[in-house]
Amino acid sequence: MTSSLGEVDATPTSHSKVQHTLKNGGEGRDTAPLAPPSRASVLEARPRSGWRQSYARKIWITDLLALIWVVYGTQIVWFGLGNAEVAMREDSRITELSYWIFSGLVVLAWMLALTLSDSRSHRVMGAGNSEYVRIVDASFRLFGVIAIAAFLFRVDVARGFLLISLPAGVVVLVSIRWLWRQWLISQRQRGAYAARVLLVGSERSVSEIARELARAPHAGYRVVGACIPSGRVAGTIENTDIPIMGSVNAVERAVLATSADTVAVTSTDELPPHKVKEISWRLEAGKQHLVLAPSIIDIAGPRIHMRPVAGLPLIHVETPRFSKGQRFAKRSLDLSVATLAIIAISPLLIALAIVVRLSSDGPVLFRQTRVGLGGKEFTMLKFRSMVPNAEDLLSTLNAPFGGAGNEVLFKMRDDPRVTKAGKTLRKYSLDELPQLFNVLRGTMSLVGPRPSLPREVAKYADHVHRRFLVKPGITGLWQVSGRSTLTWEDTVRLDLSYVENWSLIGDLSILARTARAALAPGETSA
Repeated sequence: MTSSLGEVDATPTSHSKVQHTLKNGGEGRDTAPLAPPSRASVLEARPRSGWRQSYARKIWITDLLALIWVVYGTQIVWFGLGNAEVAMREDSRITELSYWIFSGLVVLAWMLALTLSDSRSHRVMGAGNSEYVRIVDASFRLFGVIAIAAFLFRVDVARGFLLISLPAGVVVLVSIRWLWRQWLISQRQRGAYAARVLLVGSERSVSEIARELARAPHAGYRVVGACIPSGRVAGTIENTDIPIMGSVNAVERAVLATSADTVAVTSTDELPPHKVKEISWRLEAGKQHLVLAPSIIDIAGPRIHMRPVAGLPLIHVETPRFSKGQRFAKRSLDLSVATLAIIAISPLLIALAIVVRLSSDGPVLFRQTRVGLGGKEFTMLKFRSMVPNAEDLLSTLNAPFGGAGNEVLFKMRDDPRVTKAGKTLRKYSLDELPQLFNVLRGTMSLVGPRPSLPREVAKYADHVHRRFLVKPGITGLWQVSGRSTLTWEDTVRLDLSYVENWSLIGDLSILARTARAALAPGETSA
C-alpha cells in the first residue's frame, strides 16, 4: 500500500466526540449529495505538525554532511592537503580547476541527483527498499554522467578519486538512511509519525486490512475509524477497537471528525461506481490521500504490477517462479555459508558433543524423520537435548497443544523430557547446529520453511503443501517472528509468504535477524 504519512495528533479525537459530531451531522442524511468541506474545517482536520517536511530536512542535512565527508575525505586521502588540480584540455590549451572546487561541484551534483530521484519523498521513506534503491540508482547515474562528460570534454579526473567516492558515498548514505529508519520505526512503535487511516468497505475486509496493518506498526499506518455499509454510528468493528464512523456515504464527515489524512478503500462491492472518484475529489490535494487496499496479503512487491487496460487499473499478480538461476544462487549461498560456518565453529561443535555425551546417557546426535522438498522424507540431525526415550514418552504428556504450541505443532514450555544441558542448548538454539551438515547434504537450506514432522503433515490442508516447493530451513520467517508462540494460521502464512516471495536479499536479511535473535534467547527450538 502506498500513501502519504501524517503525524498522529497529540490530542486525538475521542470516539464519543466523533460519534456525537457524526450524529449531529445527520446520519440519516448521509445519502444526499455532500457539499465540499469548508476551508476552516479542512484546516482544523490537518495534522498539527509538518513532521514530514521536518524529517526530510533532517535527512537532507545528514546527506549533505555525509557527502562532504566522503568526497573531501577521498580527495585528502588520494591527493593529500595540497592544491591538486583537474586538467581540462581544449585544443592546445589546458585549463586547470582545483580539486577543492571540483569536489564541491560533485557534492552539489550528488545532492541534486538524490533530490531529482525523490529519495527523500515521504512515500518511500520508512518502509520497503525503494529508498535505498533510489539512492544507489541516482549515485550510479550521476557518476556515469561524470564519466561521459569527462570523456567528451577531455577532463582528466583521477579515476581512483571517482572509484573510491562512489561506493563509499553509497555505503555511507544507505547506512545513515538505515539509522534514520530505525529511529522512525521506534517512533511509530509508540504510535507517532504515522498516517491516520480511515478504512472504507465491508466489515470483514476492514477487519482483515486493519489486522494486517496492526502487524506492522513500523509501516506508519494507524487506523482511526471505519465506514461500513450498515452505517451505524456506534460500537466498533468486531474483534477490534476501531470505531465505526457511519456508512460508506459518510466518508467526508468521518474524515473531518477523525482528522484522517488517508482514506483506504478495502472493498468496492458496496460502493457505487462513481463513489471512489467522488471521495478522491473531495480530499484536499497534497494533504489527504486515497489508497485502494485489495485483500491481497503476503505478496512481494516485485510480483505486483499495475497495468492500465481500457481505462481500468488492473493489478497483475505474477505467479511465483523458481528459475534455475535462483536455485543455483540459493544452493551456492547454502554451500558457502555452511562450509565456512562448520570450519569456524568446529571447536564449539566438538565441545558441545562432549557436553551432551557426559550430561546424560544416550547418543550425541538426535536423528528424526522430517518432510522436505517435494514432500520427501529425510533424516534431520540435532544435538540431543532430551532423554534417550523422549519419543516413547510423548504420549504420556498431558498438556493441550503442549502448553505453548498450537493445534498442529506440539510444544511444551517446561518439557520434563529435556535434560539440564538440553535446556541451555535449546535456549541459545545450539542444538540445531548439526543441521549445517543437512545443508551440505542438500536436504535442508539455511533459510526456509520449518521442517515438518510426518504426523504434522497428515493434518495439513491442501494449500499448506505449497511449503514443500522449497527445502526446509535451519531458520526462516517462522523463527524470527515468534517461533512456537505463533498460531497455526500465522505459521502457515509466514511459510507460504517465504515460498512465494523468495529472494536472495530476503535470505540474507533473515540470516541477519536470526543472528540477532540468537544473542537474545527466547523460545526453545522445535
